[in-house]
Amino acid sequence: MTPKHSGAATGALWSQSMMAVMVAQFFSAFGDNALLFATLALMKTLQYPDWSQPILQMLFVGAYIVLAPFVGHYADGFPKGRVMMAANGVKLAGTLLICFGGDPFLGYCLVGVGAAAYSPAKYGILGELTTGDQLVRANGLMEGSTIAAILMGSVAGGVLADWHVAGALAVCALTYALAMVANVFIPRLAAAPADPDHRPLAMMRAFYSHCRSLGRDGQTRFAIIGTSLFWGAGVTLRFLLVLWVPVALGISDNTTPTTLNAMVAIGIVFGAAAAARFIRLETVRRCMPAGVLLGAAVVVFSVQHHLLPAYGLLALIGMLGGFFIVPLNALLQHRGQRSVGAGNAIAVQNFAENIAVLLMLGLYTLVVSLQVAAAAIGMGFGLLFALAIVVLWWFSRGDGGGGR
Repeated sequence: MTPKHSGAATGALWSQSMMAVMVAQFFSAFGDNALLFATLALMKTLQYPDWSQPILQMLFVGAYIVLAPFVGHYADGFPKGRVMMAANGVKLAGTLLICFGGDPFLGYCLVGVGAAAYSPAKYGILGELTTGDQLVRANGLMEGSTIAAILMGSVAGGVLADWHVAGALAVCALTYALAMVANVFIPRLAAAPADPDHRPLAMMRAFYSHCRSLGRDGQTRFAIIGTSLFWGAGVTLRFLLVLWVPVALGISDNTTPTTLNAMVAIGIVFGAAAAARFIRLETVRRCMPAGVLLGAAVVVFSVQHHLLPAYGLLALIGMLGGFFIVPLNALLQHRGQRSVGAGNAIAVQNFAENIAVLLMLGLYTLVVSLQVAAAAIGMGFGLLFALAIVVLWWFSRGDGGGGR
């Protein structure tokens, strides 16, 4: 058995421990993204209405919100590699439920439960495996592994669903099983100091205290709001593409929306690499112009009617997104680890991000049910996002948000 303290932070980005985390993250994220498109394809075959598609994701993020007071506590209270393994097991159970004819909404909600437990552990472990000056680069590796999984998983989900929906769901189940195997090779690091009180009300009070603590810190508040806006926008854009493709391009298969999503993923890889190269914790606010430009690029994308420029614009959107999100994640982990613990900080971040996702998807569901044109939805969405980033940028000037 790996010694309990083996793999503690050494600053090495290419250690065996870090590679085990990246491989586990790749398979887990691959399954998440392939499963979404496979489940959407299943819902098409079962003739669910268009407005029900975002509800699937709303149930997923609802699990994040409900479990937020508890998952950070457990991520910091137990070895994070074992928490990741258990969470992937829950994802596997939800996928098998869908595979064997269970309710897709219930199964996908169960996958959301696993994802909620997984996230604080996967990000929190980075601070235990690397030193502070390597944390932005470690986040770059994590985002690179995640985006590669998004790229391959999204395309695989669409292509396999066009071939055979049940086969696509089976592949998703297999990837979660592989993620659990990879989790075995993550060293059993010592648990972070945590409140030993496991009573639900005590954990909820502690979570409220963590929210207040991070909210009072100008830098963590800035990071949480920024990442919440980004992920709320990113998830909504994914569903907008499913609606936009048949209207703007006249293509009704499952593969095209997934390949367009893959272009965003490719762009994020390059944007994350640029952020790791040019931005430090002291200069995090340099990422803000990328957020404004991202909103503008969505507006331009929404009025396209040809596939080639759509691919190019989505790659640009991904690059801007990667440059925007990676420094904010690193800032939050750095500050959070020193205050409430990395796992608790990520749990608070997930809580805020998924409230943003829920609100944006709720608004998106409303406008779709009102039969607003896909191009108009995209233009309004891009303008609102750009405006929100401008407002955040303006009000963060006095927060010490990582310099200029």
